[in-house]
Amino acid sequence: MTRSRMLEGTWYDHPEYYDIAFQAYTQPEADFIEAACRKYCGFRVRRLLEPACGTGRLITALAARGYELSGFDVSQPALRYLRRRLARCRLNAETFEAEMSNFWIGQAADAAYCVVNTFRHLLTEQAAHGHLECVARSLRVGGIYVLGLHLSPLGGDKENSECWTERRCETEVTVSLRLVHTDRRRRIEDVQVCLMARRRSKELRLQDAFQLRTYSQRQFRRLLDSVPSLELCDVYDFRYDIQQPSALNDSAAYTVFVLKRRLPL
Repeated sequence: MTRSRMLEGTWYDHPEYYDIAFQAYTQPEADFIEAACRKYCGFRVRRLLEPACGTGRLITALAARGYELSGFDVSQPALRYLRRRLARCRLNAETFEAEMSNFWIGQAADAAYCVVNTFRHLLTEQAAHGHLECVARSLRVGGIYVLGLHLSPLGGDKENSECWTERRCETEVTVSLRLVHTDRRRRIEDVQVCLMARRRSKELRLQDAFQLRTYSQRQFRRLLDSVPSLELCDVYDFRYDIQQPSALNDSAAYTVFVLKRRLPL
């Protein structure tokens, strides 16, 4: 007999399930970050920075490959989960609590990355601009920022739902995401998420809701133009194929930008 109960709080408060839900992305993202560093940095990359690192699945993967990592987040449960994981794997990384649009690191990073739409949690132009400025200040000259987000098709709608299942050992996690409303004037999407975790005879359910900022390619380019210390190198799609850059357009859906820290003007 299955025993079921509802979880309270956001899915970021339950990092063990959130981490399983996104585990399939870890290797292709880590491989692409390494490949982008080799392609676009004119020096050997050692130090990496991850804003809004969450459960640290990429921090752990890249630390295991020999990189020095720094990561921050506002979620204390996620940071505690990451620190326990690092200790268990006998890996080291600098972790701290900070906001995406207002942070500082002591030693400049060679490269930074932020993927799976995390950037879109910054709901105002001011916050997004502040984030890019902070990233630019955190990078050495010539360092890169790998930034992944969904663009909104101009004059059209994206698919309004998505569902997937991931398994780790005896735990199975199913996530259903649904776009319930888009405010085009404010450029805000309302998203609902349902997470269900099953392990043996136990079943846990969590319902959550959050907002994301929308971007067309023109709107993102305008934002990037407001931060002259960063320049666009190339654009990629969801396939993470470093050999196949793509054109920036409004039908690209998930888009991966490679930005570079410019020389001082």
